[in-house]
Amino acid sequence: MTFESTFNEIKRGAEEILPEAELISRLKTGKPLRVKAGFDPTAPDLHLGHTVLINKLKTMQDLGHEVTFLIGDFTGLIGDPTGRNATRPPLTPEQIEANAATYTAQVFKILDPQRTTVAFNSTWMNQLGAAGMIKLAATHTVARMLERDDFSKRYKTEQPIAIHEFLYPLVQGYDSVALQADLELGGSDQKFNLLMGRHLQKSFGKKAQAILMMPLLEGLDGVHKMSKSMGNTIDLTDSADVMFGKIMSISDPLMVRYYELVSRISASSFLDLKQALEEGRLHPMEAKKNLAFEIVQRYHGTGSQAQARFERLFSKKSSDVDLPVLEVVLETNGRIHWVSFLVERQIVESKSQVRRLLQQKAIRLDGEVLTEEWYEAKPPSRHVLKVGKLKLFSLCLKSP
Repeated sequence: MTFESTFNEIKRGAEEILPEAELISRLKTGKPLRVKAGFDPTAPDLHLGHTVLINKLKTMQDLGHEVTFLIGDFTGLIGDPTGRNATRPPLTPEQIEANAATYTAQVFKILDPQRTTVAFNSTWMNQLGAAGMIKLAATHTVARMLERDDFSKRYKTEQPIAIHEFLYPLVQGYDSVALQADLELGGSDQKFNLLMGRHLQKSFGKKAQAILMMPLLEGLDGVHKMSKSMGNTIDLTDSADVMFGKIMSISDPLMVRYYELVSRISASSFLDLKQALEEGRLHPMEAKKNLAFEIVQRYHGTGSQAQARFERLFSKKSSDVDLPVLEVVLETNGRIHWVSFLVERQIVESKSQVRRLLQQKAIRLDGEVLTEEWYEAKPPSRHVLKVGKLKLFSLCLKSP
């Protein structure tokens, strides 16, 4: 590959590189760079939003650079204040340890375990001690901290800011000092923290790292960033069928964005795909199936099976005999209460979520939208029940 094509792969999808000229200069030396990306173990599962950075780590790894997957077990104790309008409750050490264990298992679905360093920032932060933390805090001013957008907003609206929250960017920045990073990858919302790494490296007499920022991946709703709290994630631990179905449910514009940020097709192939879609030479449904196949194949190795099942259930108007069967003995009044039923059968997590699905017209019986919590049935009968975009069942109603 020419340097231009190599750099295009590195730059693909990036929102900003700081300073770009400095990164180019380092790459042209031919010396492997020390590349890091940090993840706080705040939840047990990684999702496709996390893979935007992990895929970029993989790109750097494939180009011969030294990659560190950093687990923020120490920063997790503080809680990342980024984008918060209130102090984040800190996790317990037990929660962090359990979540970190799942991260190390999931990340090697993308990275080469033989060429990846997994580090924990408690390693050097525990050694730093109270005196070291005071020295670290002395490198920055309160005024400079309040320039950070989320801190500034909270200060102006008189929302509390705990002192320990100021430590978060300092600790993240010190990670770059400890690892002697040449390049740090992070989300576009992490710009202040990433620049802190450059600042602290200079303060400690080190060469300042370059920064590559990736955009935040929108979740299934196409509006909010992919987040557990928003319930719009595609988790790496999702089953193959669920993962395939979720990808098929996204909008066409979002599909193009997923191709750019989480697919492994080359930068040139991505441009060809965009042009084919724009010119009508490639149908969006086929492009989406190809994307779903690639992602499921990578994380489960069963892309063909998941696609075949999806097409049987959703694309070919299959009969309800192909669907999971739910047998229901009705109450004495011959009615079924959807809120209780769907939660008891573990189809939906909570009663409030069922009510929300009813309001959103996301529950259908034989294609008809259900809006009421109670349904008066005429047993014995058989129906096709659809819950949300992905869950289909053959509903068999029986008399009490």
